[in-house]
Amino acid sequence: MPELPEVETIARDVRPHLVGAAIRAVRVAKPDVLRGIGRRAFERSLTGRRFTAVARRAKHLVLVLDDGHRLVIQPRMTGSLLVTPASAAADRYVVILASLSTGRSLAYRDVRRLGAVHLLSAAQWARYTARIGPEPLERGFTAARLLGLLAGGRLAVKKALMDQRRLAGVGNIYANEALWGAGIDPSRAARTVTAAEARRLHRHLLAILRRSIRRRGTTVRDYRTGTGERGAYQSRLAVYGRAGRPCRRCGRRIVLTHAVDARATYFCPGCQR
Repeated sequence: MPELPEVETIARDVRPHLVGAAIRAVRVAKPDVLRGIGRRAFERSLTGRRFTAVARRAKHLVLVLDDGHRLVIQPRMTGSLLVTPASAAADRYVVILASLSTGRSLAYRDVRRLGAVHLLSAAQWARYTARIGPEPLERGFTAARLLGLLAGGRLAVKKALMDQRRLAGVGNIYANEALWGAGIDPSRAARTVTAAEARRLHRHLLAILRRSIRRRGTTVRDYRTGTGERGAYQSRLAVYGRAGRPCRRCGRRIVLTHAVDARATYFCPGCQR
């Protein structure tokens, strides 16, 4: 699933092509990706509108329209957003296609249609975003704040990092990587993390997210950038996807388990005791 670095990459790629562009026409080929609005109402509401901003919130792309509504896209497993020449937009996996005043097309492509597309008013968006935790790359997100988010409850620390109500944008890949960097066992109760460990975890989490953004995200299978290319951070992963291979820090073999949260958890039994 695209996480913070992947969605941030897509937002940066499409922003220059969308801001200021008007929507001439919209076609929804597969309405099952829409949430809370029907096909005809969605097409009618977007036609004639102009994009004023493109942002990211957690794992969501947020396209702001000139009437104050937000087109909010959560790509999930196989979704991607592309701005392409109009002639290149034909693709059987394109589920929403908008022609733009610039002569280009905005295409939301989703192979398995697991993503979600919302059209929200400013008030609806305010309620939606209020349910999501803080952004880890914002200036005010400190190690002390991370420690506070981990302090309550009995969740495993990996699961707590991935809880979008506690922390925005961190998913399975980067939770695994940050915990390895900090030397913390992913199955430990989050409330047992000490202040010193939270400082290490904070430092590694932010560094990994920033490095991944610089390398345009991680492509394990389906993720593509806003220009249709693969990310490049997968070659830098320390533990994710490396089960049975030697740890790059201590040489022990990386272990894969699904016991922590029923998802693939990779860790080093030597470094993360």
